[in-house]
Amino acid sequence: MEIGVPKEIKDQEFRVGLTPVSVQALVNRNHQVVIETQGGVGAGFTDEDYLNAGAKIVQTAAEAWDREMVVKVKEPLQAEYQYLQKEQLLFTYLHLAADRPLTEALIHSGVNAIAYETVALPNGRLPLLAPMSIIAGRLSVQFGARYLEKQQGGRGVLLGGIPGVSPGHVVILGGGVVGTEAARIAVGLGARVQMIDLNVERLSYLETLFGSRVELLYSSSAQIEAIVPEADLLIGAVLVAGKRAPNLVSRQLVAKMKPGAVIVDVAVDQGGCIETLRPTSHSQPTYIEEGVVHVGIPNMPGAVPWTATQALNNSTLPYTLKLAQQGLEGLKMDPVLAGGLNVQYGRLIHPAVCEVFPDLV
Repeated sequence: MEIGVPKEIKDQEFRVGLTPVSVQALVNRNHQVVIETQGGVGAGFTDEDYLNAGAKIVQTAAEAWDREMVVKVKEPLQAEYQYLQKEQLLFTYLHLAADRPLTEALIHSGVNAIAYETVALPNGRLPLLAPMSIIAGRLSVQFGARYLEKQQGGRGVLLGGIPGVSPGHVVILGGGVVGTEAARIAVGLGARVQMIDLNVERLSYLETLFGSRVELLYSSSAQIEAIVPEADLLIGAVLVAGKRAPNLVSRQLVAKMKPGAVIVDVAVDQGGCIETLRPTSHSQPTYIEEGVVHVGIPNMPGAVPWTATQALNNSTLPYTLKLAQQGLEGLKMDPVLAGGLNVQYGRLIHPAVCEVFPDLV
């Protein structure tokens, strides 16, 4: 199969769909891989690295897109809709529930779109979302600590505090992969950490990880209203696979937060779980609303592309190899990979996304 890897065009997105190691694995199985020139340079991979791995370098995005299968990192942007082809395989993050224009473009193009974030194991784990969730969770606290600095518009709070001065207060909404990794970093910095989740079994598991270092609370509207106003750093880490994130924090509640407090919503690419939060970018990462600093960068792991690209490929490569070998037919024999199929032959088919856009079904 011919596989194309275009250069990512989202703002300051330096990750790339395939590493040279992944390219070599595909080429060794007699597949042809085409990389847009400089496509991996932001992640530390030169054109020469790809040539040595057996790839062909092309000069334009159109050439990279004009292949049987396209492997990316981020969802196609409007400028890329023109490249979508009927019956082409597209393997990337999509997050369609928060992006109607992209959903419509995929349907109209006839492309077969498989989303990393909806590939699910029988136990519900999302193996292709997990590595980026780990990175985003860890980065959420790094970013939050930075924007708490006074020069960045924040309260001027050091999360770890010092002897004689209270540490910063971190509230994490959601105890999944993102929330767990955020708590890990916040605890490491010495912050006071509270986490809420609906799943009592998950809370029990988190107690085995953190003991008394994290205050674990059952999620309810009353609990959220009680703890959010006290947070120096509020992290949104809520995921409902394939669907929009639920809105847990209202504008009225944000207005009760301390002036200069920071919100980092990692769920922004699924619509966000905080009413006042809207997508930002690495170039313009923050804005202030209700006196609170908001951070809503949908491609947060793009800040560490060397780490993130390799972590992503470690998880995606087996599935990429299967798609390259068997094409769409392979999904019939692999229910896990089939769960990633969002759009097929001009039809929206993923149940969760269909619930969001019933008129497009």
